[in-house]
Amino acid sequence: MSMSRVPEVIKPLTLIKVLHILDSLNRGGAEVMELDLCRNARANGMDLTFVATGGGDLEDEFRNSGVEFIRLQRRLPVDLGLASRLGQIIKERNIKVVHSHQPVEALHLYLATRGSDVKRVLTLHGVYAGTKNTLALRLVLPRMHTLVLLGRDLAAWLTRQQGVDLGSDFVVINNGVDPGRLLPPGRKLRTELGLDEKTILLGMIANFYPDRRKDQLTVCQALPRLFAREPTAQFVFVGNHSEAPQLFAACVSLCRQQNISERVHFLGQRTDIPNVLNSLDLFVLSSRWEGSPIAVIEAMMMGVPAVLSDITPLKEISNDGEFAILFRTGDADDLAAKLSYAVADRATREHLASSAKTWALNRLSIKAHILNLLELYGSLVK
Repeated sequence: MSMSRVPEVIKPLTLIKVLHILDSLNRGGAEVMELDLCRNARANGMDLTFVATGGGDLEDEFRNSGVEFIRLQRRLPVDLGLASRLGQIIKERNIKVVHSHQPVEALHLYLATRGSDVKRVLTLHGVYAGTKNTLALRLVLPRMHTLVLLGRDLAAWLTRQQGVDLGSDFVVINNGVDPGRLLPPGRKLRTELGLDEKTILLGMIANFYPDRRKDQLTVCQALPRLFAREPTAQFVFVGNHSEAPQLFAACVSLCRQQNISERVHFLGQRTDIPNVLNSLDLFVLSSRWEGSPIAVIEAMMMGVPAVLSDITPLKEISNDGEFAILFRTGDADDLAAKLSYAVADRATREHLASSAKTWALNRLSIKAHILNLLELYGSLVK
């Protein structure tokens, strides 16, 4: 069952009490999307309680998001005390649906609700590194009432990569973004980097991971050919690299070896993403696998044309390349050619910027995401 269409009517008299949980509040795609959800839940008819079992740099923002925020602490991989406390919270608030995003969260919600009529939902994001996560995933999958996938191809990908069979009992709901928080403060990044408006600035917003899922190295390999053709072009990488110091060092070293270091800027993690996006002429994402990437949706909503790898999730989010330029995944030569084409053809960039913005605002907003969730929850609680 797919839920990509936004339901037209949500009946306010059938409000369902829902609990969402995250194990970490560090800045990432799932965390940013959940924060958008919390800020917009009440206005869109969702009675939401949000629980965090670990902290992070977004904690204060979650506390001030407009929903009930409860901060707990998971002290063990399987924390029975945490499960007991979750059970109390769920019972006291008459929660009808609990929703998690990672196997460890789903396991504790299962322990907290087993034997009750509370419905359990797990969103699958597609990357579960390590034996413990894989085992936890296999344990919780049959104990969920519904699975949410971020894209149509994710079920097959999980079977190939994780060895799990989801069957057909899942729904597809893309991530959503709140366009209201993307109002840009200006193009301050250009001032920060000492760039004028004649400079063509490209950029990628993605954390560095040890498994190289975002594939920043292919971008670094493509940049010398782009720079040779476009003498004003520069590139920024935005994202945390603390989890993958070797990959980060390899990217920095490659840029140095290719004598492009002065035109490639590694900015680390930033909190001013609207400022970054508003400063870009072209957004790039070179991922080898994805769920429903927030950074791409944000770029599209802000009218930044995008060049994306041709994996199925990115083809899906761009309507099979209608709203982005696609390149062959992992192919630095093809990426260099597509970047050069996009930089040279301003009319194409402007067309993509306008059409992608309309598409994202209509189909990938946080309002559409919440309404799809409410439709799902309503189908579970009858």
